Amino acid sequence: MQGNEAMARGLVESGCVVAASYPGTPASEILSAIDTWRRAEGANMHVEWAVNEKVAFEIAYAASQSGLRAATAMKQVGLNVASDPLMSAAYLGTVGGFVVISADDPGPHSSQTEQDSRLMAMQAKVPVLDPSSPAEARELAGLAFQLSEEFGVPVMLRPTTRVCHACQDIAPRPVQDLQRKADFRKDPKRWAATPKFRYELHVKLNETLSRLAAHGATAPRCLNRPTGTRRAVVASGVSAAHAREVATASGLWDSFAFYQVVQPYPLHSAFVEEIRTAYNEVLVLEETAGVMEMQLRDYRQVQGKLSGFVPEAGELLPEMIERLLSRFAGRPLPELPEAVPAAGKRPTLCPGCPHRASFYAIKEAAPTGIYPSDIGCYTLGVNLGGVDTVLCMGAAIGQAAGFYHSYRVTGQPRDIVATIGDSTFFHAGIPPLIDAVVQGARFVLVILDNSTTAMTGNQPTPAHGTPAGQAVDIAAIVAGCGVEFCRSADPLDLPAFTALVKEALVFSRDRGVAVVIAKSPCLVDKSARHAKRPQAVVDAACTGCRYCTAQFECPALVYDEASRKVVVDVMICSGCGVCLAVCPVKAIRREGGRP
Repeated sequence: MQGNEAMARGLVESGCVVAASYPGTPASEILSAIDTWRRAEGANMHVEWAVNEKVAFEIAYAASQSGLRAATAMKQVGLNVASDPLMSAAYLGTVGGFVVISADDPGPHSSQTEQDSRLMAMQAKVPVLDPSSPAEARELAGLAFQLSEEFGVPVMLRPTTRVCHACQDIAPRPVQDLQRKADFRKDPKRWAATPKFRYELHVKLNETLSRLAAHGATAPRCLNRPTGTRRAVVASGVSAAHAREVATASGLWDSFAFYQVVQPYPLHSAFVEEIRTAYNEVLVLEETAGVMEMQLRDYRQVQGKLSGFVPEAGELLPEMIERLLSRFAGRPLPELPEAVPAAGKRPTLCPGCPHRASFYAIKEAAPTGIYPSDIGCYTLGVNLGGVDTVLCMGAAIGQAAGFYHSYRVTGQPRDIVATIGDSTFFHAGIPPLIDAVVQGARFVLVILDNSTTAMTGNQPTPAHGTPAGQAVDIAAIVAGCGVEFCRSADPLDLPAFTALVKEALVFSRDRGVAVVIAKSPCLVDKSARHAKRPQAVVDAACTGCRYCTAQFECPALVYDEASRKVVVDVMICSGCGVCLAVCPVKAIRREGGRP
């Protein structure tokens, strides 16, 4: 099983009834795997992709309040969105077991930040478990439910990318049917607590954390007991797995005591005391922040991120851990392997991706404009010159308004064209659009509607609807926000789409926000219908100017050094035909001369 599949299996095996998520790498496969296990086992569950992480958290938490076991999964950046209910749920507590999976991305490989969810757990005062492998992640998912019900608190499970995406042989266990019925018991003093009672709940939460810091099931594990040493290594998560392997291979296994910590917060009180009294030198290995190091407190004997001994950014890969262990043991440092420059082309949008046509049209319509954009695969529009800013989910619209007001008050009007994906619009784009309308901002918003959440694996959006509900129309939402100009078009019809963006710009300059919905299905979404079109070919009129490869950057258009002309890679050309309108000398045509 992949790590995400293993965690999903652990949740289903342990009697999870409600699971909700919003996709985000490295956590995207967790909910899909839960649904797969649900169907395979015939488990009676509610599983859903929510519009954002906060909503997913609130749905799952309500199930816990009703006495059922429930879980929500997200990436570390998504936990920022869900931080509001997380902080409050820690005080109110749980009835049925409630697991919050927040997958961190040291590196980072596909995130805006390297933040450590364990720090969020510390701030919220909820316990966090840190698996070192897919098998351990499955075990800790079940243990998290047990802890949550025994202590009455949400429990965070915090895998990192290497655990989420590693694979391991794991034998499934029987799925528990706990035979529970939803039974929400009204207790306004707790569930709707006023500030006075919140104080009392805070005191109670602190007492709970003290008991968790003495709970035997999650105590740190000493994996060896070498005699005659006053040195110890304390590690958690995948760093523990790497360190154990490296220490064994390099002959350092008996050079120091080795502790694996599965509950980095709250760190067990007896363990802290043992470390402080039994050892003179302690090396702490953890990703991404010095969470355990902070709790060990005595920096004179503890080496880690806060002391500067361990790098404060980036993954702790095996080669780095080997150097850290060697330095800690007083050995010569092994050489770090030199990074090999990556070969091939820079990341770009797929051949035939409709977003490429949208960005080209935007640049044609507003060549001197400002282009705020958002989180999704369309962020790659930065390589096309169609993306100027990327901050966080939904920020394209708020920033577009900010740019408008900034230029308005200083008397320098600029065209502004913001872009946002359909899933991101549902996630966080609606409130800033309302604000822009209310405050009289003037810009064009292009909603890149490819009918899926493409970047994370083609999860559905609310526009798909569900068998139990109904689809939600983006244009109706836009109109409901008060936008007077809202038109849809297929960006693959480049001339017409460019004309529509220009029309929207004219409207926005005088009257307010104009919305263009660029509607065309994602080419890698196997559930979508795609029109079959003849592929493009380049004829002898090509001058080799490279305008198409530089300005349009479709991977199917390749400059041939021998002929000094552009050729079409027929293995990847989708036949979208947008390049026909891009070529300045009209040297690209349909194969066979067909339209």
